[in-house]
Amino acid sequence: MEQFTIRLFAGPQSKVMFRLTYEEVLKRILTQYNIVIKVKPRQLVQHFEIDVDIFEPQGISKLDAEMSFLSKEQATKLIKKSFSGKEGHVLFRPTVGQQQSCPTCSTTLLNGDFKVTYDVKREKPCDLLVSGNHFAHFFAPQNLTHLNKNLVFVIDISTSMEGQKVKQTKEALLKILGDMRPGDYFDLVLFGTEVRSWRGSLVQASTANVLAAQDFIRRFSLAGATNMNGGLLQGIEILNKARESVPGLSNHAPILIMLTDGEPTEGVTDRGQILKNVRSAIRGKFPLYNLGFGHDVNLNFLELMSMENNGRAQRIYQDHDATQQLQGFYDQVANPLLVDVELQYPQDTVSALTQHSHKQHYAGSEIVVAGRIADNKRSNFKAEVQAHGERQEFKITCLVDEEEMKKLLQERGHMLENHVERLWAYLTIQELLAKRMKMEGEEKEKLSAKILQMSLAYQFVTPLTSMTMRGMVDEDGLSPIIDKPEEGSLPLEMQGPRRTFVLPAEQQPSPPDPDVTKLPNVVTGVDTDPHFIIHVPQKEDTLCFNINEEPGVVLSLVQDPNTGFSVNGQLIGNKARSPGQHEGTYFGRLGIANPVTGFQLEVTPQNITLNPGSGGPVFSWRDQASLRQDEVVVTINRKRNLVVSVEDGGTFEVVLHRVWKGSAIPQDFLGFYVLDSHRMSARTHGLLGQFFHPFDYKVSDLRPGSGPTKTDATMVVKNHQLTVTRGLQKDYSNDPRHGTEVTCWFVHNNGAGLIDGIHTDYIVPDIF
Repeated sequence: MEQFTIRLFAGPQSKVMFRLTYEEVLKRILTQYNIVIKVKPRQLVQHFEIDVDIFEPQGISKLDAEMSFLSKEQATKLIKKSFSGKEGHVLFRPTVGQQQSCPTCSTTLLNGDFKVTYDVKREKPCDLLVSGNHFAHFFAPQNLTHLNKNLVFVIDISTSMEGQKVKQTKEALLKILGDMRPGDYFDLVLFGTEVRSWRGSLVQASTANVLAAQDFIRRFSLAGATNMNGGLLQGIEILNKARESVPGLSNHAPILIMLTDGEPTEGVTDRGQILKNVRSAIRGKFPLYNLGFGHDVNLNFLELMSMENNGRAQRIYQDHDATQQLQGFYDQVANPLLVDVELQYPQDTVSALTQHSHKQHYAGSEIVVAGRIADNKRSNFKAEVQAHGERQEFKITCLVDEEEMKKLLQERGHMLENHVERLWAYLTIQELLAKRMKMEGEEKEKLSAKILQMSLAYQFVTPLTSMTMRGMVDEDGLSPIIDKPEEGSLPLEMQGPRRTFVLPAEQQPSPPDPDVTKLPNVVTGVDTDPHFIIHVPQKEDTLCFNINEEPGVVLSLVQDPNTGFSVNGQLIGNKARSPGQHEGTYFGRLGIANPVTGFQLEVTPQNITLNPGSGGPVFSWRDQASLRQDEVVVTINRKRNLVVSVEDGGTFEVVLHRVWKGSAIPQDFLGFYVLDSHRMSARTHGLLGQFFHPFDYKVSDLRPGSGPTKTDATMVVKNHQLTVTRGLQKDYSNDPRHGTEVTCWFVHNNGAGLIDGIHTDYIVPDIF
């Protein structure tokens, strides 16, 4: 489980909504998928709700939900669940009274896990999802006979296991031995300073042998240091001898399970040598599963050892349920169905495959393989699975159900395509991280670079990346960075005090304004040099003008004296230009303010800052976010634009322009557009604001202009007679990258005669 902690306090008179969006690859364990939600509000909640929607292409076969903090009878009354076809739904919505720990208590009984479990229909032994150039193959055959197994437990009995650890280990082993099938064979190896085994060879799990082994477990005592290397090699030797010398046992599924709580301190203690010894002894013939007990164990070492030997490692938390954790792990490997499983695909059709070879497949689990399909090769795509089962070979060919895929794409479309590709990326990154564990030097650096590139491209948090929590600052003005910890590090609650972050504004996603979704093709705004574009809908025409001023000058764009709402923009440019040389200027800083509510927003090509004067949150253009403060909603669309909507006011868009290396434009800049202004007061002014409400003009006497492609005309507007020129400008409000050409009448001399007064009247001291 990934852990991170952020503590936030709502500022006075503000509301906060915390929204955590995350992805998780659900693993099928013991015939079901588990969705676990930690519930710990620590107070009564007026509106508490857990709402789970499930969509599975194969169809849902079962669905259940339970809570660790309520009895089954109580949970049945409070949880609503239903499923039909491909969709399932679970709803938990307790009232305040149902949350109370007693009728008169102010404390809550909601404290624990809310777990949703389900499985999908298994009408076919394998299921193929294909979308775009990626596929996902889910393999979980049903109705196979369980293989008998050869099982050796290698148990750490060093003195560090004293107390609850050894007590819970014994309890789990007693239960596990009692659950073994008569056809299984087993032995026990104990390692402290010395190494000893119960029998020294595999014996059948008959009633008499199981009872004798259970008696041995009850009576063994702890002794000395940790000879891990010796214990493992003896366990491996027992399994190897059985395969080679006992008739019939070679068809069983061999499994080695080690439990330890610490570092090797006796015999061979060099971890690199232990890895080499174990790898050489097993020789890829069977899996090694390592269980690390407690927080002191080096789980990275155990993971690497398991990975090199076709197994996996798991931490057993030293808690009251450690016995159940040990039993739960054994249950996952207790019933092997197939060994030497190979999932094969046409070599000229697929590439970038995730792991497609497995030593064993267990009942209730699932093998997932993902990869890329070459262009125009989908018709050749298929999967073949080969393995060894109980006294027979297993072989099957899996094909894509094209009709079903068409239905799925109609139902889920882009979501399905995105899911399949991201599943491939996630599995690939996880496998590369595992591979990286055993590399050194330049080889490790190259692989790290590849992992980092994929992690950033698909936005996965890994040990090589960090997740920045934007929109919050601590008491030192620093934004929090969340690193994914390496496995084996202490849990967050054991790592010392955490910083406190203050979020003074409500943050919640807001649906798009319906007025904004029905925009005209051309809107009023200012962009690039800066070119002002004034859309005149009643004339079905557009006017435009430029303002030529020095870098650093701040211009008033919108000013509503009735509410105090304002938008001001500061110009940027190349200050090193030659004297007298004209060079374009651009808006590099915008200030949007609503004094009635104390709202201020500063926008630059680098950052978006809410309420900068009071140390508000800072967002990057790499963020995707929505936030609300009183009557103003701000939506940041990653690397593209942001939209500001003011209730009973206007809706405005800021467009981000990134310039490429070598561009004639010296730096990144902003465009500003008015998407909706009909609710702004008639007194609204500014270089753009004065045109929010209808005005009249007439154009006549069209004639050739200064160039062969230009047309001049006479315009009468605001009691002024002007010479105007027909030209082209670009509107970037709908397409921030390429823009749309707009034909307009260009008013010369800084808009003289069209704008009220002269352009210097609109120069203001600062953006707020």
